[in-house]
Amino acid sequence: MRQFRPVQPPTLQRASAQNAYHYQEYMPSKSLVNYIACYWTSEYDGKGIAPTSRVIPDGCVDIIFDLGAASYQKGAFLTGLMRTYEVIPFTEPQSLIGIRFYAEGAARFLRYPVALINGQHPNLEDIWGKEADEVIDGLLEASDTAERIDWLERELIKRLWMDDPADQLLLTSMNYLYEYRGNLSMTALAEKVNYSERTLRRTFQQQLGMSPKELGRIIQFQGLLQMLAKGARTSFTDAALQCGYYDQSHLIKSFHTFYGVAPSKIVSPDRANR
Repeated sequence: MRQFRPVQPPTLQRASAQNAYHYQEYMPSKSLVNYIACYWTSEYDGKGIAPTSRVIPDGCVDIIFDLGAASYQKGAFLTGLMRTYEVIPFTEPQSLIGIRFYAEGAARFLRYPVALINGQHPNLEDIWGKEADEVIDGLLEASDTAERIDWLERELIKRLWMDDPADQLLLTSMNYLYEYRGNLSMTALAEKVNYSERTLRRTFQQQLGMSPKELGRIIQFQGLLQMLAKGARTSFTDAALQCGYYDQSHLIKSFHTFYGVAPSKIVSPDRANR
């Protein structure tokens, strides 16, 4: 099982979650754990003060199913790799279930280049055709979250038997970025995979629409959030140093770029002062 597990704000800030809004993540089966970070659900019952959902870059690609959508066309869509955070207000009751793919593994299931999804929200029907309708039908017929996830697992495992379109250089490079928590220069990465920096950049841009450096920064930031989410007894300063943030300005810039707030808004005073 890989070490990298992306973190989203609801997981990190459960103490401040509002009762009307519920977010939960579910682990995939062993067959899919190298491709899928998690399944997740997001529920808002429409009562009380409408919350907002903060979504941050995590190096992943999601398929999102809106179980309350009026049509298939609007009910299932994709989100590509993000470069900065987004704040989404809830204006009405909502019930979502999603599949969060690791960037390098998404193409095996989508059969579509991740690079063409970034910055867009294409309908799943445009990618999978009639298969998208069949998947949505199964989700709507399921009686609860466990049945929905079981249905998605079966549909995804079918696609494991198809030819893998992923570029081996991309897979190897991403594994190194995960191993080093994103703290790997282009020169060092090129040496490890025995390819030129130019070839690396071209491969990442063609496959993912991002450079290794951009993804490395996201993985580095996510590594810090992962440490915070685990509740380890490490001080915030020590955790930041372990993740390669050696100066405060670098750390603050990453928080503002990827999270949209200062570290003090996320880290408890007790942890910050350890």
